[in-house]
Amino acid sequence: MIQLPLTPPGQTPLRVMTIAGSDSGGGAGIQADMRTFAMLGMHGLVAITAVTVQNSLGVKGFHEIPLDVIAGQIAAVASDIGVQAAKTGMLASSAIIDVVAETWREQGLAGTVPFVVDPVCASMHGDPLLHPSALDTLRGQLFPLATLVTPNLDEVRLLVDIDVIDETSQRAAARALHALGPQWVLVKGGHLRASSQSPDLLFDGTDFFEFDTARIDTGHDHGAGDTLAAAIASALAHGYTVPDAVAFGKRWVTECLRAAYPLGQGHGPVSALFRLNG
Repeated sequence: MIQLPLTPPGQTPLRVMTIAGSDSGGGAGIQADMRTFAMLGMHGLVAITAVTVQNSLGVKGFHEIPLDVIAGQIAAVASDIGVQAAKTGMLASSAIIDVVAETWREQGLAGTVPFVVDPVCASMHGDPLLHPSALDTLRGQLFPLATLVTPNLDEVRLLVDIDVIDETSQRAAARALHALGPQWVLVKGGHLRASSQSPDLLFDGTDFFEFDTARIDTGHDHGAGDTLAAAIASALAHGYTVPDAVAFGKRWVTECLRAAYPLGQGHGPVSALFRLNG
C-alpha cells in the first residue's frame, strides 16, 4: 500500500496547507487536496482564494475571495497551528498572487517551509481560471518562492511559450521554467496523449530526473494535478527529498487514476478513496 508514515492516535499530525479555489463539484481544488491530505494522515489547513461554480461539465463562473480574507486565512493558521508544507492551486488574479506571496514572506515561511506551486491557469475543460495579465505576477512573484512548480503542458505553453512534443522540448521547457526562480521544476507529461506513457521530468537547474509510468486508460481524471501536488507537499512535510516526494506523488496519483469513477454527465474525479480499501 502506498502510504506515508502515520501519526499515532491522539498525537498531532503534520500540517499541510492548500491555498486554492473551492470546487462545487467536489472533484478538484480544495476538495481534492483535502481528500489526499486526509488519506495520507495529514492535517489539512485551508486558505480559500475563490469559490467556483462548476460541475463535471465545466466551470460556469467563480467569485474571488477578498484579499484581506485570503491573507488572514494564511496568517491565522501559520501563526497559531504551524505549517510543515503548502501547495497552491487556483489563484485567479494578479492581486491574489501578490497577496499570497506577500503574506508568505511576512509570516517567515519563505525559504523555510516547502512550497509547491501548481500554476493553475485553466480547468481541464479549457475554462480560464487565471486572468492572462496575472501570468507575469505568477512568474515574477510566486515562482521565486517555490520549492517546486508543477505545470502541465498547457500551462508550460502559457508560461514560457514552448510546445512540448518530445523529450528535447520537455527539457527546454524545464530549463526555461527554472530560470524564473523556483528551486525545482516538474514538467508533467500527462497531456502527451500520443504516448502510451505518462512521462514527467524533474529539474533542479543541473540534473534531470525522469518519472515514467504507463498511462491509465480512463476518461475520469478531474483533479489529477491537484492530487499530485497535494501528495508531493505531504511527502515534503515528512522531510522527503524533492525527487523522492515527486516519486511518491506520482505513485499516489497513478493509483488515484486507477480508482477514478464517473460523476455527472462529464469527467469524473480521480479518487484518493482507494486508500479506504486497505
